[in-house]
Amino acid sequence: MKSIHPLTSIRGASAVQIMFGIVIIAALFAFPQFVESPYALHMMILFFLSTLMGSSWNIIGGYTGQYSVGHAAYFGTGAYTTMILLTTKEIPPWQGMWIGMFAAVIVALIVGSICFRLRGPYFVLASIAVAEIVRITALNLTDLTKGAEGILVTDIPPFKIGELLITDFASKVPYYYIALVLALAIILVTWLVQHSKLGYYFQAIREDQDAAHSLGINLTIWKNTPLVISAVFTSLAGSFYAIFIKFIDPTTVLPLDLSVQIVLISIIGGIGTIWGPVVGSLVLVPLSEALRSNVIAQWLINSGMVDAESGTGVFLKEHLAHAHVLIYGILVVVVILFMPEGVMGYVKKLAAKKKGGEA
Repeated sequence: MKSIHPLTSIRGASAVQIMFGIVIIAALFAFPQFVESPYALHMMILFFLSTLMGSSWNIIGGYTGQYSVGHAAYFGTGAYTTMILLTTKEIPPWQGMWIGMFAAVIVALIVGSICFRLRGPYFVLASIAVAEIVRITALNLTDLTKGAEGILVTDIPPFKIGELLITDFASKVPYYYIALVLALAIILVTWLVQHSKLGYYFQAIREDQDAAHSLGINLTIWKNTPLVISAVFTSLAGSFYAIFIKFIDPTTVLPLDLSVQIVLISIIGGIGTIWGPVVGSLVLVPLSEALRSNVIAQWLINSGMVDAESGTGVFLKEHLAHAHVLIYGILVVVVILFMPEGVMGYVKKLAAKKKGGEA
């Protein structure tokens, strides 16, 4: 049987899609030139970061069907490696992030060699266990990670090439462009996966591992490959988060709810699609911000739907901002009931129904 390299066949996009993409990308790059609001830039950075995390998980979860709920391990590995190297060795973050990426690959290969022996819910539980092991390790290695105290930096060293100053990170604009480039990179990788035989291998494993193996697909290689790709970009997200926020601890970069949120981004938008994580980020980032700032509770009270002095009003003002996991859970239930293939799947069904009606 003649073997075919998995990257030899890539379908092209239409001219309309290419032009639309170019316009959107140009608008995103021009955004900071017209919008100076730090808050608007902050929200866009969070959106790009969310897209990066969701799309990274989508490679292993959406296309390969391996539902890892332990991606906080790779996120935290990138964040801690970058911050430890910066604070102890004075290695700039744009160099430390590559070392963090290598560390995440090592972790991914160890995880894959153990967890891919399991399938279904057992794999999910194993991925959660691995993330918890990493979190507890970071919590207890106080000499290296400072444990629960966390690692704080006050200034990020300027980015220079030789004597040429590229940026001094004095504003949010450099972070905006870094996050944008990383988000575009993972979208491009996802597109290449979907339109190549590499993606067909992944999807064959997702649909039926035994059938894929019978066709000559090496499960060990082609399950670890998407995991490594996913770990690389998730670690880059963690490194970026660390230098953007300038503070990390086990509760912010290694919690279980972070792993769950990463999965939700793709599930809500539509797993196994290029734009699903983007759509999921458009839903979750504003929702998360609205919960954090208590905008939803305030809106319910101002609209007259809830009395501010009632027990419900007091409860919403005091607790809704901390109920993000509950809200996410409700949102997932709604999506599963009414849009089981996510927002993108629902949109495709509506488009197909409309096209069928016109025909």
